[in-house]
Amino acid sequence: MRMLLAFCRGIDRVNEKLGVLANVTVLAACLISAGNALSRYLLSQSSNGWLEIQWYLFAAMVMLGAPYTLRRNEHVRVDLLYGNAPLRVKAWIDLFGGIFFLMPICLILVYFTWGWFVESWHINEVSSNSGGLPRWPVKLLLPVGFGMMALQGVSEITKTIAVLRGLNSYEFTYEKPLQ
Repeated sequence: MRMLLAFCRGIDRVNEKLGVLANVTVLAACLISAGNALSRYLLSQSSNGWLEIQWYLFAAMVMLGAPYTLRRNEHVRVDLLYGNAPLRVKAWIDLFGGIFFLMPICLILVYFTWGWFVESWHINEVSSNSGGLPRWPVKLLLPVGFGMMALQGVSEITKTIAVLRGLNSYEFTYEKPLQ
């Protein structure tokens, strides 16, 4: 179990770094958006590429930020039972949700989005918009993001099993949403 928990710490570190990268993409998207607006209104110059890069950055925010969000326990969950449940019940809910909901959907989405990316890469797909960007880089974010989410799911499931076996404690506290 010690080796598995060490592996989990590695996954956590990678997703922490990707979370920082996702945060940087927020700033980049804001700066590009502001620059594009200034260019359009002050200089009457614009490009579809500038609009598309904002969409690509948004995709990076979501796909790279989601595993980080799971790692930090900031994801959305139904609070009906979880908020007031004892720690052991929370652990069982997390374990059940991870195994039966998170992992299957992540693996299915990695499977389907990988083919979509590969096809786009092989044909060097480019946006049909004038001045548009290549599509394969943004399509690569999908299997990578879902793959990292699956790895973070493995990490969370492993850590939850360790909690249930008394070998680990939760590294975070759940904050009930403000009403």
